[in-house]
Amino acid sequence: MSERHLIHVAAGAIADADGRILIARRPDGVHQGGLWEFPGGKLMPGETPRQALDRELAEELDIRVTGARPLICIRHDYGDRRVLLDVHRVTAYEGVPEGREGQPLDWVLPQDMQPDLFPAADRPIITALRLPSRYLITGADPHDRDGFLARLDASLAQGIELVQLRAHELNDQAYAALAEASIVLCRAAGVPLILNRSPAIAAGLDADGVHVPAAQLRRLGERPLLADRLVGASCHDAGELALAAALDFDYALLSPVAVTASHPGALPLGWAGFARLVASAVLPVYALGGLGPGDLELAFAHGAQGVAGISGFWPAQPRA
Repeated sequence: MSERHLIHVAAGAIADADGRILIARRPDGVHQGGLWEFPGGKLMPGETPRQALDRELAEELDIRVTGARPLICIRHDYGDRRVLLDVHRVTAYEGVPEGREGQPLDWVLPQDMQPDLFPAADRPIITALRLPSRYLITGADPHDRDGFLARLDASLAQGIELVQLRAHELNDQAYAALAEASIVLCRAAGVPLILNRSPAIAAGLDADGVHVPAAQLRRLGERPLLADRLVGASCHDAGELALAAALDFDYALLSPVAVTASHPGALPLGWAGFARLVASAVLPVYALGGLGPGDLELAFAHGAQGVAGISGFWPAQPRA
């Protein structure tokens, strides 16, 4: 199907004070009728996605958007048509949303959304809404258990929302012991802990998910954990991003965006290269490599789910 058949849609993820997201039910007689979706509509000639979002939400919901940022961009082929969803997280608006076209509305927490009740193209949006924007990958020194856990505790106190336990220096037994202690800290803070180890170890420790290195990703033939756990992968090119999506992974880390101390010889993608690769991805993608919390807005502008990092998020050695 040629590119001229691509239907470009702007959609908004509108949250209330309790974190619930507004969804609307599609009419029964249209494409994907009867399913729930995120409000929005087709771009008109000459419109930008943000202009279309403002217009569509005013027409459909009688609200005026005063703040929004990119959330995720999804391409999907339904067979009879192709769609490009430009989704923004609406951070501020004026008015009270109402279904001006008679469409039923509902407010639902992302974790309570049932993906099967949404069009296939909308399902990665649900994943993006469930995932946070700041992703810590743990650093040195896992051999110093007490110091390591103190650093992790300090990171959680600073508002980190997702943690990957990376400790390649440890054998499986030592890693498992550190993981068990880390799970206790993360559960107390309400933060998911992802293990960068084999899926079997992650499942056995009752962790919240597993992270797969790129080399392991290329050897997999199926998703390694059940749908109630998070599964992510390290990716460096379009092929690896496509493979992670085909295996139904929840997210990817794409690197390196900038020069990093851990991989000084790796050629950085730069923000333009990152954005080019993310534009064809169909799952949430974190920017990784030489970045920190100060890069969040830049990451959002280039299509990222958020920023992941080691040195940019891992606290300095706690003082004795």
